[in-house]
Parts: sequence; structure tokens; C-alpha cells
Amino acid sequence: MYSDIAKNKRRTWVLVLIMSVIVIGMSWLLGTLNGLDAEGSIILGTIIATIYSLISYYGSASIALSVSGAKPIVKAQAPDIYNVVENLCIANGQPTPAIYIIEDASPNAFATGRDPEHASIAFTTGILALLTREELEGVAAHELSHVKNYDIRVMTIVVVLVGLISLIADILIHTRIGRGNSKDNGGAAILMIVGIVLAILSPLFAQLIQLAVSRSREYLADASGALLTRYPEGLASALTKIEAHGAPMQHANRATAHLFLSNPFGATKESRSWFSNMFSTHPPIEDRIARLRSMGR
Repeated sequence: MYSDIAKNKRRTWVLVLIMSVIVIGMSWLLGTLNGLDAEGSIILGTIIATIYSLISYYGSASIALSVSGAKPIVKAQAPDIYNVVENLCIANGQPTPAIYIIEDASPNAFATGRDPEHASIAFTTGILALLTREELEGVAAHELSHVKNYDIRVMTIVVVLVGLISLIADILIHTRIGRGNSKDNGGAAILMIVGIVLAILSPLFAQLIQLAVSRSREYLADASGALLTRYPEGLASALTKIEAHGAPMQHANRATAHLFLSNPFGATKESRSWFSNMFSTHPPIEDRIARLRSMGR
């Protein structure tokens, strides 16, 4: 269990490092094509990234809750789930997050917030009706682990990097068009060709990295949640029921899909190919269940 946690943390930061290198490389290339030196190009990229990051960092949680139709509740409205979350937070040494309910028959849940002091956790009415207390503890522990592991912060950084790569790629394409009639030497022509290739491939590559990070953090939260409850079977049983239910959420949104416990567009029992898995925000549920049950042995 501990090795799984360490492996997924290392994998996440390696992928984030790769994306950062792509941003720096594209910023340098963009600046070079526009007559800036390397230092000026990197400073320009840093300024853009900082502004974009601040907006995403402070606004992402409220946007996610609003888009999902989540409504805040008080303890008197749902004492059972409040007790589950509060007890786990005490055991995990973290503040109790604000709790939200989503009126949706599809069983699902998600956590958001930039840190444990500004976190929220949302459950659908479907998941509260479907699961036993032990299963709800497994789900809540998974979501609280996202908060404790700063997964929302990590994914915000990743989303910012993806957006920045797409922005620079778009500028590179327009830079090439704008200079189409200029007389370039061989070196400049090669740089422009490299710029076109990067502009086309980098956004796709960045998106694949974002999805890989999302899947890695799901495995990490599964392992961390199982460690918190000391009962991996609770979450494994919950995922089994969610997989059997299979129905998508009413207001599923691709922008927030990576936040949820399971794919909000519907779980499936069908085994997916490695190619389709590359473009999924979540690992296959059957794989997650198998890993959790292997932890309990």
C-alpha cells in the first residue's frame, strides 16, 4: 500500500515536470521567432502562467460546485454522512470540509478546494441511497485523501499548464502565418517547422499527460483512503455497486469529470483497450477494485 502511494506521487510529479519543460521550450521558441532573447521569452511565459494560475487557483472550487449543481447542507439535514466525514477527519487530522449534496440518482462524489482549510466534498443523493455506512466511509476517505494529498491543487496546476501550452501553440501557428512572406534563412525556417509541429502535437500530448495525472491521483486516493479506514473492502464494494449502476449523471461536464469518484458519464463493465484508457479521466473500475482487494490480503 505504501509503495503504491509513493509510486503514484513520483509518477505525478514526473509528468508535471515534463509539461513544465514543454511550456519553457515552447516559450523559448515563440520568443525566438518574434525576435526576443531566451530570457525575455521565459519571462513572458512566466507572466502569462502566473496570471492564469491565480485565476484558476482561487476560482476553480466554486466553479466546480456550481457547474455540478451542488448545494450546501447543514448537519441536521444529513447527520449520518456528516458523522462519517467528521470521524474520518478527526482520524486523519484534517479540518472537516463543507459538505454538499447533488440531487442526482447516479452514485458519485467529488472533493474540491485548494487546501484542507478551503475544501468541500459533495455527494449525490444516489450514492447516499445506494451504499452502506462502511461503503460510504470508503468513499468519503477517498475524497478526503484527495484533499489531504492536495490533489485538487495538483490538478489545477496541470490544467493551467495544459491551457498555457494550448495558448502558446495557437500563438505559434499565427506567428507562422504572419511571417509567411518573410525571407528566412535556413535556421529560421527549421525553427518555424519545429514550431508548427509543436503547435499541432503539444496540446494533444499535454492533454494525454493531464489524463494520466488524473488517473494516477485516483489510484493514490484509493490507496490513501484504504489506509485511513484500514478497510479497503469498503471502497472496493462501493465501486462494485457504482459499476453495476452504470448510469451517467444528469449534468455531467468534461471540465469537472476528473474530480469525481467515478466517470460521471457512466461506469462500464466492458474492458477498455489501452488506447481508450489513454483518453479516460479515470482508471478502469475493475482495475481499482482488484488493487484495493489485493491491499486487504
